[in-house]
Amino acid sequence: MSQPVPPPNQPHDAQPGGNPFAGQQPGAPTGNPFAGQQPGDPSGNPFAGQQPGMPFAPPAPARNNLGLGLAAGFVAAVVAAAIYGAIIGATKHEIGYAAVGVGFIVGFAAGKVGGRNPVLPVVSAVLALVAVYFGQLLGEAMIAAKELPVTVSELFFDHFSLLNEAWKAESDFISYLFFAVAAVAAFSGAKKAGE
Repeated sequence: MSQPVPPPNQPHDAQPGGNPFAGQQPGAPTGNPFAGQQPGDPSGNPFAGQQPGMPFAPPAPARNNLGLGLAAGFVAAVVAAAIYGAIIGATKHEIGYAAVGVGFIVGFAAGKVGGRNPVLPVVSAVLALVAVYFGQLLGEAMIAAKELPVTVSELFFDHFSLLNEAWKAESDFISYLFFAVAAVAAFSGAKKAGE
């Protein structure tokens, strides 16, 4: 009527030890397509047996070119002073972050182009002081040119002493603080960029 059911997970022709692969001959096909290959690295890295490649080239050292660093710092100071003056002329206020930006731009340009020369951070700080000063003068000239019937270039070139006196009259502690902040930013920017 009914047939006996073998226990689960047991083949009908079970081997005496319970191992279905016990009766196989050595070298018999096992169904593994990679059986004929040599064993690889036990870590599983397929490239473990190969020779290592050439190491990456180190970055080029920063140039120690004082002349180019000074030129780059000077150009950056002129551009940053013009931008700082335009910001002051447009807003009619001195902005501290802009003075920090002036110093950092001057120092970064000098340090990046000039390299690790120890003179560059000091010269960058001096150039940043000059750039902030001329930027503030340019801003004063822009503000005055809006109120007076003269141009900015007339004020800046023909009446520079009058413009300088007006700047002295309006300068306060914050103005001088911006000088110090710009000099520190230029010094540290040149040091970091030169590394």
